[in-house]
Amino acid sequence: MLIFRGGAVARRDLSPSELQAHVEKWYRWSDELARQGRGNAGTALGNPGAAVRGHERVVTDGPYAESKDLVTGSMIFEAASLEDAIDVARTCPTYEFGGSVEVRHGSRSGPPGGRAPVPSFARSAVRACLKAERTLTCD
Repeated sequence: MLIFRGGAVARRDLSPSELQAHVEKWYRWSDELARQGRGNAGTALGNPGAAVRGHERVVTDGPYAESKDLVTGSMIFEAASLEDAIDVARTCPTYEFGGSVEVRHGSRSGPPGGRAPVPSFARSAVRACLKAERTLTCD
């Protein structure tokens, strides 16, 4: 799994044509990984975001003080080893605008212990709660 931080989408100083040209590089990169049979699936994350922190579960408008630390997307793909995944990460277009890539091992079957991912209805409930109260409290 690749986790993308910063880069072009976290910057506000790019013209629409610069951003479009950069996005095209991402499409070509992703298409090349697919042609290699790596079965990639990615998600770009929109801005702004919110963070829920601490025992009191206080909501703040953004998760990071610096845009370079903002998680802007992720991708899951097939790799033979950590070294292979790092080699793929090195070819990512995000470095053009100061982005970074975190390389992590992922599992399609979920985390150890067999716990299932959070279902979409639960995510929707959390979003509704955040919208209504801006603070999440759990009983």
